Amino acid sequence: MISARAGADVDVPGFSVQAAPDPTAEPHISMSIIRRITPIILALGLLGTAAAQEAKLKIATVDMQELFKQYHRTEEAQKQINVERARIQKENNERLARIRELDTELQNMRKMLDDPSIADSKKQEVYRDWTMKQNEGIALDRERREFLQRRNQALNEKMVQRMKGILEEIRKLVEEEAKKEDYDYVFDKSGLSTSQVPFLLYTKDATDITAVLLEDLNKDAPPESATPEVAPEEGAAETPEAPAPEAPAEKSAE
Repeated sequence: MISARAGADVDVPGFSVQAAPDPTAEPHISMSIIRRITPIILALGLLGTAAAQEAKLKIATVDMQELFKQYHRTEEAQKQINVERARIQKENNERLARIRELDTELQNMRKMLDDPSIADSKKQEVYRDWTMKQNEGIALDRERREFLQRRNQALNEKMVQRMKGILEEIRKLVEEEAKKEDYDYVFDKSGLSTSQVPFLLYTKDATDITAVLLEDLNKDAPPESATPEVAPEEGAAETPEAPAPEAPAEKSAE
């Protein structure tokens, strides 16, 4: 049995027992209790503040990919690119036609060189023409390929700049809408990570403003016009690769 007088502490091996407070003693608050309670109160206060701030957050989502695809200026830019691409292809087809004409001429010359009824002197003349046209065909095909590479590269750079301008215009409209409606955050729900996983997997109580923005973007859209037809793309012409005929033997002077 352990007894203690009021206000006295009793030590027992393995335990620390505090006796009942003396009713006549002056009330006081232990500093150790204050040190333990103060961090808890501050933490609860911060949690309460964070919860209050989180409750005030206003979040919206937008499908930037959909806005870009459905924006009338994107369609107009694509039509202009198609027109330019058709122009490039038309010129390429004209170059191909000339190369094929040369190929036909080379084939006819080859037949003449293989014809035993044609005199050797005539064959020597045909062979010289064959060599010149063969070299001309090789040069024309090289120029055609360089032309295609140069024009397509310039067109791609132009297209990239146009698309960047359109995306920047859409981004500014999203920012204006966010400020007008007092949104704290606007997330692009079409964004993907490097592993092709959407960045935004779940949102609670978020407002999708895609339809509102799309209506604003297309409010001044012109009437739809017919899309220009693109010239059919022909395959790359190969330089005639028929084996070069042997030069006809020259007759020795008698």
